[in-house]
Amino acid sequence: MIKEDTIHIACASDDNYALLLAALIKSIIYNHHTDENIVFYIFSDGISKINQEKVNLLIVNSPEVEFKWLEFTEVIPKSTQFPIDNSTFPPAASLRLFAPHVLNDEVKKLIYLDVDMIVENDVSELWKTDLKGYTIGAVTDACKTVDCEWAGIPNYKELGIPSKAKYFNSGLLVINVDKWKSEKVQQRVFDVMKVNTKHLFFPDQYGLNVVFSEKWIELDPLWNWFAHNYHPEPKIIHFTQIKPIFKSYKSEEKFKKIFFKYLELTPWKGTPLRSNNKRLLHKFILRFKKYFKQRL
Repeated sequence: MIKEDTIHIACASDDNYALLLAALIKSIIYNHHTDENIVFYIFSDGISKINQEKVNLLIVNSPEVEFKWLEFTEVIPKSTQFPIDNSTFPPAASLRLFAPHVLNDEVKKLIYLDVDMIVENDVSELWKTDLKGYTIGAVTDACKTVDCEWAGIPNYKELGIPSKAKYFNSGLLVINVDKWKSEKVQQRVFDVMKVNTKHLFFPDQYGLNVVFSEKWIELDPLWNWFAHNYHPEPKIIHFTQIKPIFKSYKSEEKFKKIFFKYLELTPWKGTPLRSNNKRLLHKFILRFKKYFKQRL
């Protein structure tokens, strides 16, 4: 039986960002002070056994916390064909669409967090969010409305979406699991993406914003605060641009220090900063793989 006082959190990562995953999880455990247990559903897109073992060390002395590891192939049906997009986002990013479908039927709510986040507040406060009948709760993106020129929904007019409809960032989602399943959200998002491929610069975020246009509840922006903007007390810091593990990091220095405070409490303690060339190579490889699939 699933305890009513259990918080359910899903996140996804590839091996390249396993240390980000560790810092995120450590920050959640460190700042959780209420009585709920926590179950993490960790979707792995090729995280090595060595790195999985390192992550597992985070809860050796935390019996109230449980990890459930799921490999990419366990989450994604074999017949699934991902829509081709124009981004350098890794395939793991789209695993959020499938997360509600791998949960026990007794789990009614789920928090999804991007791996490039740090939680600075007790996650139980977020868990208690009243979705007021909506399927998801989220935070408005830095691109505030769908008519934003550099992101948003470029073809909002064609889709009949009001120009000033709010546009959310999909890095944090509080999900009503039953409604997500019954509304077939994953399939609807994929359908939207497949017929609008030229607009997929933020792939499933685009699809989610189309599907849930004006049908989501707006959360406090401090629950998904972007690291390039200063705030004295964000509840969650989101490193949407260059990650703090790279020498070329350009966002708020205070937030970088907070990230490393938690990373130093993990088996990745003392990890040196990575070169910008390594970051660019990773992006090139992702883009090449997507181009290769398009050619096929």
